[in-house]
Amino acid sequence: MAVVRATSSDIDLMARLLRAEAEGEGRRGMLLVGNVGINRLRANCSDFKGLRTIPQMIYQEHAFEAVTHGYFYQRARETEKTLARRNINGERFWPAKFSLWYF
Repeated sequence: MAVVRATSSDIDLMARLLRAEAEGEGRRGMLLVGNVGINRLRANCSDFKGLRTIPQMIYQEHAFEAVTHGYFYQRARETEKTLARRNINGERFWPAKFSLWYF
């Protein structure tokens, strides 16, 4: 069961983010980026107040550098869509189980 609401276009958007931010880190790295994103939607803190949807989270000003690069706007692949669904369904991975940022 999903921990945040997501349409098929939200899954596609999240998949593109995972690849653009962390493809070089492998599947685990992409899942960790997804954890951070989902955690931001679920967080009750001032930095992420008002974020309720995946597009709001991804396009929040200065949230993810990848959205400023062309690679982010390429078509999502099924591999990344599967990873995005895992994040949306609440799978969490250490050390990003509750992380709101990464470097």
